[in-house]
Parts: sequence; structure tokens; C-alpha cells
Amino acid sequence: MSRLLLLTVSALVLAACETVPPTNVHQPMTVRPAARGDSPPANGSIYQPGASRTLFEDRRSRYVGDTMTIVIAETTSASTKSNTNVNRSTSISASVPTVSGLPGKSLQGLALSAESENTLAGKGDAAANNVFTGNITVTVIEVLPNGNLLVSGEKQVSIGHGTEYIRLSGVVNPYFISTANTISSANVADARIEYKATGAISEAQVMGWLARFFMSVLPF
Repeated sequence: MSRLLLLTVSALVLAACETVPPTNVHQPMTVRPAARGDSPPANGSIYQPGASRTLFEDRRSRYVGDTMTIVIAETTSASTKSNTNVNRSTSISASVPTVSGLPGKSLQGLALSAESENTLAGKGDAAANNVFTGNITVTVIEVLPNGNLLVSGEKQVSIGHGTEYIRLSGVVNPYFISTANTISSANVADARIEYKATGAISEAQVMGWLARFFMSVLPF
């Protein structure tokens, strides 16, 4: 009895704890900037070798640890419609005419008929519309050999007792980055964009584990 009570309490404690939803974005989501320059920065001077940029260089992200803003503007719409209509009918008739001089007169006048009809009708419609807009600042976690940037980032917003997680990762071509250090999500290759939430509202939309168990084993 005590063991059952301990298991029940443990289950309640685990259910009360807020778990971070799993993610498919590239890891890690942030990194520390790599040191640049062999000499330490000269304190008190305008020129700092460890964080310097050329005179005509803009502020676009290009090194590990730099940040940029992704403008999320994802709108997808898909629809499909199919109709199937098949009809087939068959009719067969046979009769035995007048029989004379041959055995089998008992079959005289016998008529045989058969009819068959098959009908198949099918119709299907499917439609999906998704809109996701917003901004998120990500960090360059790797500079690829061709100069492209692998970026990843996360934004957490807590409202009341729920937490929203916005995550994004992908590969960015530096030529698509604007002078304001922003880029549209449409120009992010291998983009992985997530919007997940935790809390009472999201938990109410998830089927219980016992119901999922029976749904997986019941044959009907």
C-alpha cells in the first residue's frame, strides 16, 4: 500500500512540474563569440583588436556569436480535391427453344436470366492554411566553409501559468542579410520553425497516456 501511495505521489509531482517541449532545431541554440586577434585589447584606446572591424565594413552578422533578426513571415496554403465515379452493369439472358427428337424435353421453355451491377462513388477534399508571423533574434553558431551561416535561437514568453516557446534555426546566406542586419525567413535554407507552449491550455489538448495506450492496442 505504501509503495502504491509513493508511486501516486511521484506521478503527481512529475505532472506538476513544467516540462520543456522537445525541439528539432539545430543545437546549440546559442554560443559565446570566438576570440579574434592574437593580441589582447588595449584598454583606454579607441581601437580594440579583439572586436575591431574594418573601416568600411557594415554591421551584418558574419562571425560565430553574432546575432541577427529573422522576420518570420510564413504563409502556406494547400488544397486538394478528388472525385471518383465508376459504374458497371451486365445483363445475361438465355432460353431453351422447342426441343424435338432429342432428349431433355422437360427443359423446353425454360428461361434463364442474370443481371449484375457495380457502382463505386468516392469523393475527397483536403485543405490546410497556416500563418506564422513575428520576429526572433538568433545567434550564429557556425560559419560554414562557403561562408554561409548556421543560425539558431529561442524566445520564451511566459504569460500567467503558461510559457510559449518560439524556436528557429537554419542556414543563412550573408548576401541576403539587409543593412539593418535582418533577413526574411523565406531566405533561410533548411529552416526549422517551431511554436510550442506549455501550461493548462496546451495540456488540455493532449490525450492522456492511458487513453493513448488503449488507442494503440484496441483493434476496433
